[in-house]
Amino acid sequence: MMTCGIWAAIWTIPPVFKAADGTAYRLDGPEDGPPLVLIHGLGLSSSLWQAHLPALCARYRVLNYDLYGHGQSCPAERPLSLSVFADQIARLLEDTALGPAHLIGFSIGGMINRRVAMDHPHLVRSLAILNSPHDRGAQMQQEVEARARKALDQGAEATLKAALERWFTPEFLASNTDIPRQVAAWRMQADRASYGQSAWVLAHGVRELICPAPALKVPSLVMTCAEDVGSTPQMSRDIAAEIAGAECRIIPRFKHLGLLESPEAFTQPFLDFLQSV
Repeated sequence: MMTCGIWAAIWTIPPVFKAADGTAYRLDGPEDGPPLVLIHGLGLSSSLWQAHLPALCARYRVLNYDLYGHGQSCPAERPLSLSVFADQIARLLEDTALGPAHLIGFSIGGMINRRVAMDHPHLVRSLAILNSPHDRGAQMQQEVEARARKALDQGAEATLKAALERWFTPEFLASNTDIPRQVAAWRMQADRASYGQSAWVLAHGVRELICPAPALKVPSLVMTCAEDVGSTPQMSRDIAAEIAGAECRIIPRFKHLGLLESPEAFTQPFLDFLQSV
């Protein structure tokens, strides 16, 4: 597992370009490599992927960007929705002339990449859908909506402590302060209105992804962690069941941000999948 000192050294690599719509992004990896887009989660930033970049950039042309109102990106000029976030990616792929790309999305990012496949199928080579929700059932849906309302009314800080407890294992929180502190900083950096709207998209947008018509027909890897209570193993299995030929992997032990607790548990499955499509 990567140590805190190494994490601290790589957290702060900033995006180096700004698109016309205010999206902050950077490009890494060989210019002739297959295009790969990384989509972070709610209240996070493109720095989420720093531990994964060395392996991914060895072969792929990686487009790593901040969602509207997150990190160094400006808020969107229209109310946020999954389709607005999907259009953000489509515009980036057009502006950078990368063309069809592999899309790796975490949490709401795994909702956004599914929406890209629905709205802009010609831009998608494959999907990796990580720790992303599906049909929650009535009780969990009410809980997620309540958190979204709280975020809209009171800001990101109102739900931060409970979020960290859902996202990291108790052992990790007890032994590591740097990474949870950085995650909290990303969350507080987000534009308040954009964060609230994004939380509402995370809560309600899942409905438009259940049993899409027409069904998605794109090579897909669906992953989550065994102890993720918001994007459960059953949800990942349900997502995979709705995409022909999709592969589903459940990572043992971790919660929502196993991606940060144990980056290596995710990087190799990414590479194995990408090399198979």
